[in-house]
Amino acid sequence: MPSVSSRLPVFPWDRLEPYKATAQAHGGGIVDLSVGTPVDPVPPVVRAALAAASDSPGYPTVWGTAALRASILGWLARRTGARGLDEHGVLPVIGSKELVAALPAQLGLGPGDRVAFPEPAYPTYEVGARLAGAEPAPYRGRATELDPAGLRLLWLNSPANPTGRVLGAAELREVVTWAREHGVLVFSDECYLELGWEAEPVSVLHPEVCGGSHEGLVAVHSLSKRSNLAGYRAAFLAGDAALLGELLSIRKHAGMMVPAPVQAAMAAALDDEGHVAEQRARYARRRAALREALTARGFRIAHSEASLYLWATRDEPCWETVAELSKLGILVAPGEFYGPAGERFVRVAFTATDERVAEAVARLTA
Repeated sequence: MPSVSSRLPVFPWDRLEPYKATAQAHGGGIVDLSVGTPVDPVPPVVRAALAAASDSPGYPTVWGTAALRASILGWLARRTGARGLDEHGVLPVIGSKELVAALPAQLGLGPGDRVAFPEPAYPTYEVGARLAGAEPAPYRGRATELDPAGLRLLWLNSPANPTGRVLGAAELREVVTWAREHGVLVFSDECYLELGWEAEPVSVLHPEVCGGSHEGLVAVHSLSKRSNLAGYRAAFLAGDAALLGELLSIRKHAGMMVPAPVQAAMAAALDDEGHVAEQRARYARRRAALREALTARGFRIAHSEASLYLWATRDEPCWETVAELSKLGILVAPGEFYGPAGERFVRVAFTATDERVAEAVARLTA
């Protein structure tokens, strides 16, 4: 049988292992700023909901409980300004990465179809296209400059990973109008929506962007970052009810169900805003400290107005930067992981503990 994995690029993080070993050998231990994984506690209100729902012997529903759908709709109305959505316009998924990787195939895309995504970009957009046998179409600049021929799916990512760039309402509206004119589906990855620092992120579902219609539009949201739930694999989709109905039918056949206790935890997380403000304050302190230290060491920070990363450069090949920082015991992600546009940048996550961030700052400014 042909190897499906042969369609995929080399898993990039394996290339970072030698630099990780160097960083681990530092006398003060490694400060790992390479992966944006949460390290702070899961909010007590979420843990309580998970525990209360732990006696769940039956199969959960793919569509999610009525309580979860109501919590999703409530959060969307409060946080994104979305109007006109009902429970048919939402769908829980088993983490956003699974969704991104599986989506092109679930939409029936294949050879001859094109999947566009911004560059530099989260690598899984390309992986999803390749798994389906479709053609990846990375783009720089405006999506409206793409050739629409054969283009079936367009990914937006705002706030962006890795750059932290935020697309304004006017630019999003222009993309939505263009995509509808050309019959292109738009999926907007908005997993960092609640982590704006120097700009206020806008959802593709906001009436100023979509014109009050969700046709051809789906927003992707995750609780991994805003609620420290990466280990729960908790995410959801919202938007075009007909399109989500199709995905629901497919996912029912495939048994793609968010576990029942996790659904209860998701509802609790979406209903509570207090823990989000607390976590934002933690990240804001870490971000400010690392930004100042990197700038003092000669780095320039590009974009980074939102998300959990600083997109930093000293205008040298990214692997040289990775190597130098690893000697300080600091591990960062080379921008090349996110496409050729990132080859002179590194991505610095500020998701480490306060103690580790303080240690990184001390080493950078010594």
